[in-house]
Amino acid sequence: MQTENTQTQQRIHYRSAAIGPVNIFYREAGDPAKPTLLLLHGFPSSSHMFRNLINWLSADFHLIAPDYPGFGHSSAPAPEGFEYSFAHLSEVMEAFIDSLGLTEVSLYMQDYGGPIGFRIATRRPKLVKALVIQNANAFMEGLGPDVQAIGAMAAAGGVDGLDEAINYMMSVEGIKEQYVFGTADPDAVSPDSYLMDHLFFENPGIRAIQKILFDNYSSNFPLYPEWQQYLREYQPPALITWGANDKIFHGPGALAYKTVLPDAEVHLFDGGHFLLEEYGLEVAGLIRTFFQKLG
Repeated sequence: MQTENTQTQQRIHYRSAAIGPVNIFYREAGDPAKPTLLLLHGFPSSSHMFRNLINWLSADFHLIAPDYPGFGHSSAPAPEGFEYSFAHLSEVMEAFIDSLGLTEVSLYMQDYGGPIGFRIATRRPKLVKALVIQNANAFMEGLGPDVQAIGAMAAAGGVDGLDEAINYMMSVEGIKEQYVFGTADPDAVSPDSYLMDHLFFENPGIRAIQKILFDNYSSNFPLYPEWQQYLREYQPPALITWGANDKIFHGPGALAYKTVLPDAEVHLFDGGHFLLEEYGLEVAGLIRTFFQKLG
């Protein structure tokens, strides 16, 4: 017997949009007349990480989940002719938003989705209605032990150790660890999630692209004050759902948002970096309630 929510789920469409030299793959579901939620994925994932959330929310929202260039099903031009930086990815995603004719969106940002989404929001504050932030960092307090360890190696010039750490993070074992570490119930994490990520990383040239982006990640830290000032000045409604045991962006990063967004709604879960794998239904319920309050 189907539940009422299942009966009202909307069909997901799998589309692509030409943005300059790249084709951006995206998943879309729901009525465009309803609030648009743009789902910005993290590393090492793609729009695939939102597959279940799209189903659960499609009756109430217009959902769009793109893959960045070099991720998932989107094209991955060679680095010699395409700039792989967080600044440029944010410009591509902004052009993607405009290509769809979207004039108001709420951003769901996870991991890499943070530096991409915050760049867009600071440039186009009137475009952004609300924020849903999930293990996407904007404060030094949020840097977990893995980030600190990698930062220490980079500062010490430990090139071999740093390269080994990055290679491990892109291996099937390292990707799986990012999904299951800190979970309360590892058996709730579908193997499809980390095996799909690994499959994409096996495509020619993808690991080299990811290393370029990994090296560029430090460009985000100097922008934290700018992003915090955006939050402080514009006070976008914000729902923060966070896996507190994440060793990449740990729990204090969620609580730090309250220093600039005193009205933000914060929920810390006994989970890890990819919270939706374990608590997707709970997060979907929080999102519905949050937007019902916004009206």
